[in-house]
Amino acid sequence: MSTVTEERMAVTANGIRQHVRVAGEGPALVLLHGWPQTSHSWRKVIPALAAHYRVIAPDLRGMGQTDKPLAGYDMRTVATDIRELLRALGLEHPYIVGSDWGGLVARRYALDWPGEAVRHLIVDIVPHEQIFADFRPEYARGAWHYFFNAVPDMPERLVAHDVETFLRAMMGPKYFNPAHMEEAIDEYVRAYSANGALRGGFAYYKAMFDENRELDRESAGRTIIDPIRCIWGNHGGMGGPFDVLEMWRPDAPDIDGRGIDQCGHYMAEEVPEVLIDEIRTFGSS
Repeated sequence: MSTVTEERMAVTANGIRQHVRVAGEGPALVLLHGWPQTSHSWRKVIPALAAHYRVIAPDLRGMGQTDKPLAGYDMRTVATDIRELLRALGLEHPYIVGSDWGGLVARRYALDWPGEAVRHLIVDIVPHEQIFADFRPEYARGAWHYFFNAVPDMPERLVAHDVETFLRAMMGPKYFNPAHMEEAIDEYVRAYSANGALRGGFAYYKAMFDENRELDRESAGRTIIDPIRCIWGNHGGMGGPFDVLEMWRPDAPDIDGRGIDQCGHYMAEEVPEVLIDEIRTFGSS
């Protein structure tokens, strides 16, 4: 069996320097991570997927080794980062897989540029407008970070003194099996201890309350026409408190998907084989 070689490169697109993992040949498959992760989160799935696709796994704006500007954390700007990255790499008609914030970037991509992507697979996230419309106590306990992270300047100052404790408190309850967090926590602590990384990550949450809500008002009534599927974790993921598909239907009336048992929020780390199979099966549909 041949070994897949993963290349890492820096590509300047949409005015920022983006760090990207690239592997394989074939149709473009874009893997978009969430917070507080980086492209490192895809490490268990890239080799298998690279046997069938040209896999592109960037660090999103403000995260990992990608530039961390002071502005531009609304979903349209981040989606434009990805669109321009693909242009810089000479790739068209991507298959986009997005987890957490990466899934919301895929959502905005689909709403703003219908027909450009061949399909979108969303991993364990629902639109924030739907979350806040149904913010029940059983979910609120695990969503404290939405509000903490959005406070101007304060979280960066508090968390910088002990990044690991913060990440463990935020991420731990979202893993079904805590052992999977232990495999990755050192890398995420290193990434978010870098200069500007906390501010970049928290900026997504600041944009959630203003810029992203304005984008949703602008696109109200518009629906996703690209093929779209959603999968989620039933034990630590969105499938615990939410009817995930119903929360997606205002944006994507034709969406389908399923929940995964014994899996939390971080599917690429907890059940990589399941995710690989979902990506390949949906990609061949």
